[in-house]
Amino acid sequence: MNPGPEPSDQDLATASSAADRQPDAKAGSGDAKGGPSWLLLIGIALVVMVLVRGLLVQSFYVPSGSMERTIEPGDRILVNKLVGADSIKRGDVVVFDGSTSWAVDDRTPHQDDGLIGRTLASIAKAIGIDVGEQDFIKRVIGLPGDRVVCCDSSGRLTVNGTAVQEPYIYPGDKPSELTFDIVVPKDRLWVMGDHRSDSADSRSHLGDPGGGTVRVDDVIGRAVVTYWPLSRTGGFDHPSQLAGIPRASTP
Repeated sequence: MNPGPEPSDQDLATASSAADRQPDAKAGSGDAKGGPSWLLLIGIALVVMVLVRGLLVQSFYVPSGSMERTIEPGDRILVNKLVGADSIKRGDVVVFDGSTSWAVDDRTPHQDDGLIGRTLASIAKAIGIDVGEQDFIKRVIGLPGDRVVCCDSSGRLTVNGTAVQEPYIYPGDKPSELTFDIVVPKDRLWVMGDHRSDSADSRSHLGDPGGGTVRVDDVIGRAVVTYWPLSRTGGFDHPSQLAGIPRASTP
């Protein structure tokens, strides 16, 4: 049904908050066994993690290779959740909930709705275990109103008629094996993975509601840094040429 790669490369599992370091708890002087003190400290740490995760920063574990080499399988990244619709730029690497924009494979695991299931899922999310949610990570290529076309006579992607150089694309990949010509609807984004030959992105969902685009309101945040493994620690490039193309009028 989808013209692109099979959407088996579910991109992200929601993970822990950026505040996942717990304090070095010690038994209180008033408790010889130390049990209540440990429980109290653990409870405080969990509350802090929930607050930070919900308001400021969220950590994600990336299991797939759809964003190589920008993001490698197994990388853990931090996402800035203080991102408004007007602050999203072309070239941004964003995490979003694709469940409302993209058709979901019915084989995707679902979260238990019971009390125990919700509790276990919350703990799993805090420590970075995949609970089967429909979160994805891609690069923003088209903003609302943009016309995104692939490809021109030189095989390059164009945005509003301007050919784009894409140094972040996985070595050996073409901008796209699939041709398309789309005007991004109001309040939506056209997104693509950097590993174009291994990414089920907007191209793979052209037949879904929104023509493969995702809702701006579904963006969870902007990826800002890889923090693990230590050998790959660093931020993400925001291509100036892509970001500098004049913005089209919102349709």
